[in-house]
Amino acid sequence: MAGVSDDSGDGGSGADDGVAVTALAVNVTIPEHLRWTDTRRGETFLLMTLNVRLLPDGHLAAKAYGRPVAGGRGAYVSFPVPDRPELARLVAAGAERAAAMWAAHRGPR
Repeated sequence: MAGVSDDSGDGGSGADDGVAVTALAVNVTIPEHLRWTDTRRGETFLLMTLNVRLLPDGHLAAKAYGRPVAGGRGAYVSFPVPDRPELARLVAAGAERAAAMWAAHRGPR
């Protein structure tokens, strides 16, 4: 997945202004046509959400989360995101959408 780095070396945290941002993460819904299943400890999960993180070096990382196919709440377990171009595009699009939303914030309520 392509990185979204700036040249400051601080991952875009703006640390030079005295504010240290230590984590940036957003949840992105996986459209139905891109969802997949994976198995952990004998239980099959339908993966429906990506957690996308901006790493300190400016690159993106993602994990997938979902619900047991058999129903119920199940455990909150992360799964790797398969290396598929359409999922890489979703990760990047989610990060870009989140950046636009953050940039348009209206301050504290």
